[in-house]
Amino acid sequence: MQAHGSVVVGVDGSASGSEAVCWAAREAARRRVGLRLVSALVLPEPNHLGNPGLGTSYKRTMTEAAEQVLADAVALARGVEPGLEMHSELRSGFAIPVLLAESDRAGLVVVGSRGLGGFTGLLVGSVAIALAARGASPVVVVRGDAEEGPDDVRPVVVGVDGSPVSEEALALAFEEAALHRAPLLALHTWQDDVVELGIAPLVDWNGVEAEEHALLAERLAGWAEKYPDVEVRRRVVRDRPAAELVDLSRSARLVVVGSRGRGGVRGLVLGSVSHALVHHAQCPVLVARPS
Repeated sequence: MQAHGSVVVGVDGSASGSEAVCWAAREAARRRVGLRLVSALVLPEPNHLGNPGLGTSYKRTMTEAAEQVLADAVALARGVEPGLEMHSELRSGFAIPVLLAESDRAGLVVVGSRGLGGFTGLLVGSVAIALAARGASPVVVVRGDAEEGPDDVRPVVVGVDGSPVSEEALALAFEEAALHRAPLLALHTWQDDVVELGIAPLVDWNGVEAEEHALLAERLAGWAEKYPDVEVRRRVVRDRPAAELVDLSRSARLVVVGSRGRGGVRGLVLGSVSHALVHHAQCPVLVARPS
């Protein structure tokens, strides 16, 4: 698990980006760290092919507009958490490389699910996908119901499959549950792939299920001792993990998942489960990274 640094949030002036700013401000306050608001701006080069040659006034107008978007985001964050330490920066470059560089020293990077460049109906933006896949720090994609109230009893949900990055996800999930003062729902799924092998009648399914329950209990034991005040709920089901986690996200405040699970293919930058959550979850998604 990465040590706490600032919470970094990508700012682009979109409605999704504004939701990310509010969520990031609350998260930074919970973690007692600073909030860093970052926006990226690409100005046309003088000799770039297709440059309309609008001159320095056009560049100045673009820069001033970007600075205003950033100032508005700071004001929005101040309205959410007035006493929070904040820093903002307008950086030159494209959003993805700028935020990837920020993730190298951040405790957490927060982005909206869609930016201003998104098309109507598109489920998730390219920046969110790139950060979730390649960010050096854990990444939160804010989507679905991100609002939180004082009487919010929704749990933090975490997927557990026994992989190394699943342990990172568990660490973050327990930490988030403690910070939110929320219960933790740990999900472990198992699949009956052996049916396809024609040996299903020979399998002791009750025994398999008991082993899967024991596996989840073993994974949770140490973390439950470290966070004794976190109420832990367990769910073991015979199902595909992506479908179950998306369904649970409808009544969760946050879903935590590893960037790649036990079944991940070497070379893939984002596993099928985390990819499904980033696209379809009904609440913010926290993607853990390998340590």
